[in-house]
Amino acid sequence: MTEYRGKNVLTKPFLNKGQAFTDEEREKYGLQGLIPAAIEPLEQQVAASYEKLVQLSDDYVKNQYLMTIYNSNRVLYYAIVRQHVEELLPVIYTPTIADAVTNFSRDFVLPHGALYLDTDHPEQLEAAMLAASSDLEQVDVMVITDGEGVLGIGDWGVGGVMISVGKLAVYTVAAGLNPHRVLPVVIDNGTENSELLADPYYVGKKCARKTGAEYLAYIEQFVKTAKKLFPSVLFHWEDFGRGNAAAILAEYQDKITTFNDDIQGTGIMMAAAVYAVAEVTQKPITAHRYLIFGGGTAGIGISDQIRQEMLLTGLTSEQAYAQIYLVDRYGLVTEEMADLTEGQRRYARPEKNLTGLSNLTEIIEAIKPTVLIGCSGQAGAFSEDAVRKMAEFNERPAILPISNPTKLCEATAADLIKWTDGRALVVTGSPSAPVKFDNVEYIIGQANNALLYPGLGLGIVVSKASTVTKNMLSKAAGAISALQDLSQAGAPILPPLQYVREASRLVAEAVVQAAIDDKVATRKITDVKAAVENEIWEANYE
Repeated sequence: MTEYRGKNVLTKPFLNKGQAFTDEEREKYGLQGLIPAAIEPLEQQVAASYEKLVQLSDDYVKNQYLMTIYNSNRVLYYAIVRQHVEELLPVIYTPTIADAVTNFSRDFVLPHGALYLDTDHPEQLEAAMLAASSDLEQVDVMVITDGEGVLGIGDWGVGGVMISVGKLAVYTVAAGLNPHRVLPVVIDNGTENSELLADPYYVGKKCARKTGAEYLAYIEQFVKTAKKLFPSVLFHWEDFGRGNAAAILAEYQDKITTFNDDIQGTGIMMAAAVYAVAEVTQKPITAHRYLIFGGGTAGIGISDQIRQEMLLTGLTSEQAYAQIYLVDRYGLVTEEMADLTEGQRRYARPEKNLTGLSNLTEIIEAIKPTVLIGCSGQAGAFSEDAVRKMAEFNERPAILPISNPTKLCEATAADLIKWTDGRALVVTGSPSAPVKFDNVEYIIGQANNALLYPGLGLGIVVSKASTVTKNMLSKAAGAISALQDLSQAGAPILPPLQYVREASRLVAEAVVQAAIDDKVATRKITDVKAAVENEIWEANYE
């Protein structure tokens, strides 16, 4: 830090301590006269900032307030969020991050330390990466988006950068990933959003998106350049359009260290939930029948991960496929349907009696699922009739409407508990308040990938895994489900966010061990727990 003096120190979020600079530091770094005289230790700064935060009107305003701290004093930002993790994770990420994405251009002041790439200029890739990472120690993880399929709100172009920024913030808060070693990335590939194209304040490119081979060629050059500059980096892909997301994962998952949270992360969270459902119902996962309502990227990822878990129990591929049913916007996916994606074709049903079913209640009547998962983004899609039909033939129907944000959820937890007389096993995508019914308080588990991907990423960084194996993903799911005591009435199916640090540590340890077992760990590790512990960054001033 000695190469920085005076105002330069105060403009560097990784160096700035604000009022916490001691008298000796103020003299050493030429800060006399640049900040008020009072010295405030970090604990006092956290308390004062939080007191201001709680007085703000809504979560989006709180998000923007925290981002001003993020851009000026990174340690203080993480100290505040860490101290109030359960309250503030929904503020810095889902569901509030959707507002940060949609308002990005209107609110734009600072670039948040992100890397902004332009698909029209592949020749700038290396220079741009070097410039964006110049003040970092190294780059262990990149969260990359092109903003085409943001959450359940669609194409928001360059505004998707807030997904990358927010996701990496959760990595640090939840798992202790060093924020000096991460890089948020947005690939500006234009937009098909007419609202953005007509917005005079939109800060991204106003042009149609590149598609097909032209776009994938840019991705290939991006991967090669990043791998050259950051040899051990984890490529975390987020919120790409479903075609590109699947194509990128298929192309690179066996070649580089890569992970797609929309496809794999959501699938792992649902696998963890399924293990919990199996414990409560005292029926193994192979004895359940799964209806996935939503045939997009998330739905295929969920289907694939549940199938993988069944394969690990000894089922054949044919037997595992037979337990999973998929619903897209045209109804139950069957072999007669045209224009199916590759993933949808895997789960297309051959039974002639299932052809043409589009009403959810009728689909449930026909196949009698024990687990209903919603990832469609269709608000209210789980009607009272459909839910009551699930409860007709299931003592404990598992109903998991996980679409984000809250306004797109297929059903509310309160309705699901009410319509099933308290028998439903419920998980939602966004935070849900506890539900009281018949003198029992039901704590609603949240399918928040924050319980999964931070620990997964930390485990990959610790082990320096060359690829991310199926076993590593499965062990991550098992680690999450191990946190729960499901014997109590009203217990949540997935751990509450207050346990996110514990979940992340368990996941990281499980992932490191799996990487070692699978012989993809490129770092020699003799003590897994110690290796994970030594990598965890804490928000303290140096």
